[in-house]
Amino acid sequence: MAVQPPVKNFHGDRCGASSFLNSRSVPGHVGAPSRSRFCSVGSLAPARRFPVLALAVKRSPKRLKYATPRFTKEGGLLYVEVDPLGGDSWKLDPVVDLLREGAVGVIPTDTTYAIVCDSKSHSAIERLRRIKDIAPSKPLSILCRSFRDIDTYTMGFPRGDGQGHTNIFRVVKHCLPGPYTFILTASKELPKQCTRYGTTAAKFAPRKSVGVRIPDDAICQAILERMDSPLISTSVKGPKNDEWMIDPVVIADSYGPEGLDFVVDGGIRVADPSTVVDMTGHYPKILRQGKGPKLPWMVAEDDEESASNEKDLIAGAT
Repeated sequence: MAVQPPVKNFHGDRCGASSFLNSRSVPGHVGAPSRSRFCSVGSLAPARRFPVLALAVKRSPKRLKYATPRFTKEGGLLYVEVDPLGGDSWKLDPVVDLLREGAVGVIPTDTTYAIVCDSKSHSAIERLRRIKDIAPSKPLSILCRSFRDIDTYTMGFPRGDGQGHTNIFRVVKHCLPGPYTFILTASKELPKQCTRYGTTAAKFAPRKSVGVRIPDDAICQAILERMDSPLISTSVKGPKNDEWMIDPVVIADSYGPEGLDFVVDGGIRVADPSTVVDMTGHYPKILRQGKGPKLPWMVAEDDEESASNEKDLIAGAT
């Protein structure tokens, strides 16, 4: 096996694959995707791949910055390529460590990519808002690993009481994990920044509603299972055109300079956001039809009177 020669990183330093791996205490392939526009220094590569590396340098020099670890003592962007099916989820260990330390990054879900942070880190939530430029009046969504998390951070789904109220939980559990965002009443366990209104100097308003998800994505679930709490989440859209961003490389280029700490590359996704269903009313009302199909117990409502409030609720839904 040929040993990979030193590669010049975006700081101008020279480092080899072995020194890169030894520089981190957690094992994992951290590097650029195998697509031709990237090079990889996260593992030893056969000699026959070197011409591809040279071609990548010629085609897109600036993307070589993703070939080296970034979230170091000097700061930067950590870029991790992971099998979309989750076969190499051990590569996510450094990402989980960073999230626990208060990092803000991008991960794939079963719909679109999402900017996330640990729900226990108040400073990370504020950084997420600054990176995405989310107004304090806009609530955030949470990604949960199980219904237990949903019951902890919200008032849960209606379970019926024998007095004519439908047991919604019985039907909801058949579509989660899945491409749905359900709007539920927040509990006291939910961080106040998720339901904050007014300016940054204003007091926190009474707790209202929050969007909750259990994504059906191997990478996302692997991260959630390693966390002690849900992830605060907001969808990834272009800073200028407000369109869904589906390529993790473009996301890194756009939001890296804004202070993003890591990007988990699970491949290019289709711009197909979740279906948002409001569960706080008398009946489950679809606020946005997305990837999740309309089920018989859901009601599609075109109510213009509450359009402005509904836009706030679905703004951060992935």
